[in-house]
Amino acid sequence: MRIVCISDTHGWHDRADVPEGDVLVHAGDITRHGSLKDVEDFDRWLGVLPHKHKIVICGNHDWCFQETPAEARARLTNATYLEDSGCEIEGLKFYGSPWTPWFSDWAFMLPRGSELAAKWAQIPNGLDVLITHGPSEGILDRNRTGGCCGCRDLLYRVLEVKPRLHVFGHIHEAAGRADIVGTIFLNASTQMGKGRGVVIELGNGA
Repeated sequence: MRIVCISDTHGWHDRADVPEGDVLVHAGDITRHGSLKDVEDFDRWLGVLPHKHKIVICGNHDWCFQETPAEARARLTNATYLEDSGCEIEGLKFYGSPWTPWFSDWAFMLPRGSELAAKWAQIPNGLDVLITHGPSEGILDRNRTGGCCGCRDLLYRVLEVKPRLHVFGHIHEAAGRADIVGTIFLNASTQMGKGRGVVIELGNGA
């Protein structure tokens, strides 16, 4: 299966270079201002893309999905929305979660420690593709000042679950790929639409 991964378009989705594939995965920060209007515009764009399946999670900028979830989800008609939930596509199991460690007053943020660990504990075993907005600690998580922004408890859970692919974004300047102990870690940030989606080929079934 050809999985196309993007993240952090921040409302500039229409200028992102998105390769063709079977499944499009967006790892959050779909909106510019976190508004319902932004979601409507994003959904129209999704509707013209050729990918048979589209999966979307939120990021810390996507306020409307936390503040007015019913209204926001109703406007996202051209994708499967995952929020601490999963889906299966042609034998591949996907799971998505929007949470990141708190650093300021943004959406879908929790303090490091037990609250975030409880979210990661919901990630099921037997997973093929894990989608989170933020990175694991120490893996493609360094910001422009060199600080590590990833979550340690997420790293622990990923190492337990061992998904074949972990897609995330959030830290724009750390975009890239790392292959570690059987998992492809992919920071798929397109840096506000300036980048190109990354294609990962996965065979069916974990």
